[in-house]
Amino acid sequence: MRLLLDSHVFLWWQAADPRLPKTIVATIAEAQEVFVSAATAWELGLKVMLGKLHLPEPVEDGVRASGFRELAVTFDHTRRAVALPPHHRDPFDRMLVAQALCEGLAIVTHDDQVARYEVPVLRVP
Repeated sequence: MRLLLDSHVFLWWQAADPRLPKTIVATIAEAQEVFVSAATAWELGLKVMLGKLHLPEPVEDGVRASGFRELAVTFDHTRRAVALPPHHRDPFDRMLVAQALCEGLAIVTHDDQVARYEVPVLRVP
C-alpha cells in the first residue's frame, strides 16, 4: 500500500498522539511507501507563521526522520486540483486529493469531505 498523509495525521504521527488508532499506526508503519506533500509543509508553515501551531522541527526534518518521502507539487497535480468538483473548499486538501489521484495513493485522513472524491481513503475515526 502507498499512502499520502494529511497534515493532521502527519502531526499525530510525529507526536505519537493517541487520536491516531493503533490500527492506522500499524498500516502506516507497514506501508510500501508513505508520502507527505510539499503542500502539507506549506500549510503547516503558514499555521506556524500565524502563531496557530508550534512545530518542534521543520516539516522536512520530521518527514525524513519518520522514513517518509516528500511529494512535490507538479503541474499535473495543479491541473487535476482545479478540475476537481467543489466538494471541498480547502485548497490544501484539494491538492492532496489531486496528488493521490495522479500518483495512485490512498489518503490517510480524519476529514470526512475528502471521501466525497473518488480517491482511496484510509479514514481515521
